[in-house]
Amino acid sequence: MSDIEVTSVCEEGYTVESDIDGEWELVVDALGEDGPTAQQVVAADYASCYIPALRVAADQEGHGDVGHIEVETEADLDGDDDLEAIAFTVKTEASFGDDGQAVVELAEEICHVHDALRDGLHADITLEDDAF
Repeated sequence: MSDIEVTSVCEEGYTVESDIDGEWELVVDALGEDGPTAQQVVAADYASCYIPALRVAADQEGHGDVGHIEVETEADLDGDDDLEAIAFTVKTEASFGDDGQAVVELAEEICHVHDALRDGLHADITLEDDAF
């Protein structure tokens, strides 16, 4: 059994409903009409992963609880609507002083999405056609 199991279904059109580990549902629409696009979900997921990673990094660097954190994410798409760039503006209640860059870099190392966005991580795809 895998650590994460997702079943994604699209009856027609471009809206996909995913069941995540039998506990969560996520609706993604390539056209952005019935839900966020896949690119928007990746941008939000990245920020949602980075925030707790920043908390852990700050704690490991001796800053303890950093209070309120807000990440403003900007993502650029290329001509094929593929993600081309993602930028974060991270606002924290706490002050890191000279340790700010070290905390940012450690959070990047901790963030699982940051790691997953590396070159070469692609799905191993098996097609089972005529299955229904």
